[in-house]
Order: sequence, then C-alpha cells, then structure tokens
Amino acid sequence: MNQAREMIRIAPVHAIIPGIAITLVVLSFSLVGDGLRDALDPKLKNS
Repeated sequence: MNQAREMIRIAPVHAIIPGIAITLVVLSFSLVGDGLRDALDPKLKNS
C-alpha cells in the first residue's frame, strides 16, 4: 500500500485516467438507460 501511495504522488495520471474512464462508462450507461426508458415506456407517451 505504501509503494502504491508513492506511485500516485510520482505519476498521478495512472490513477486519474482509470477514474475518468469509469466515470464515462457509468455516465454512458445511465444516458442509454434513460433513452431506452423514454423510448419504450408507454406511460410517458400518453402525457
């Protein structure tokens, strides 16, 4: 754990890039899910 902490201090990009990638994947799944719900939910079309 201590060695990993040192690597983050030396090259923080190794922690930031995976974090950004995970954030983008979760955001895209959320947007796709919202789009599918809007397209397929018949209750929303009647309003």
